[in-house]
Amino acid sequence: MYEPIRTKSVHSTMADAPSDFPHRSREEELDIQLAGHLAALLAVTDELRALAPSADLDTAAERLAEQVARLRGGRTQDRAVASGGRREAQVVPLHRRAHALAGRALVVAASRADTAAAILSAERMDAHAAALPEPRELTPAG
Repeated sequence: MYEPIRTKSVHSTMADAPSDFPHRSREEELDIQLAGHLAALLAVTDELRALAPSADLDTAAERLAEQVARLRGGRTQDRAVASGGRREAQVVPLHRRAHALAGRALVVAASRADTAAAILSAERMDAHAAALPEPRELTPAG
């Protein structure tokens, strides 16, 4: 009624075969992800520095660049050159974006147990939250 299987299972042959592409560990994947979030935060920080220069943003940019270089094995991030020219309409959305990026970096840094990156991310979240305008209360029309 049934004929016995004469060949090996596709699943067992695939499991035994060496892979053609390299696999990364979870830690390596988290390093790559954290470096990407911090690099994006650095790019937004550089944009903010160009629109509204400040010593706090300069310090933050340098610290972010150090962390990105550390996570990328010493490779440095290309940086934007800061120049003056405050445009309030652009600054607020950039602070919101930077706050969100710092939050993502904080989540990955925490799961990776990277204290330095987690502290830096939390500090940047606080700084960008403080730079945002206070939400207005809605008053009932009546």
